[in-house]
Amino acid sequence: MSMIKKILMAATAILFAAPVIAGDIEIHDAYARSSGKMAKAGAVFMMIHNHTDTEDRLLEARSDAAKMVQLHTHSMGDDGVMKMRHVHGGFAIPEHGMRGLKRGGDHLMFMGLVAPWKHGGTIELTLVFENAGEIMIEVPIDLERKAMAHSH
Repeated sequence: MSMIKKILMAATAILFAAPVIAGDIEIHDAYARSSGKMAKAGAVFMMIHNHTDTEDRLLEARSDAAKMVQLHTHSMGDDGVMKMRHVHGGFAIPEHGMRGLKRGGDHLMFMGLVAPWKHGGTIELTLVFENAGEIMIEVPIDLERKAMAHSH
């Protein structure tokens, strides 16, 4: 990859990585990834801060980038194997607190991708909160980010 292309991709990632503040909800460090060109599923990770005196709840996520988007988490199965499962009821965001959506934990699962996710691109995502309402964000696609690179 040429140096100019690397610089442009880094600048794009920084631009889209800027925090999104909607009312008293702040979303930062959002990124999307899939396992490659032929992937049928992908995931989105982010940090959600609630700057209010009241707990809020992420109830739903919507995007045209996939046929279905669900709130997922990982939990230990009866067989001792970690499994992904859909979270009914949403993710609580504590008052004056934060909820991290990260690999191996809570995340947004995109099933039935309508097109391959290309590194450096973006997807549009609508987050639906119980109190804050709908917040639209653009999420950068980062297929190169390492699992531990997600800040807390």
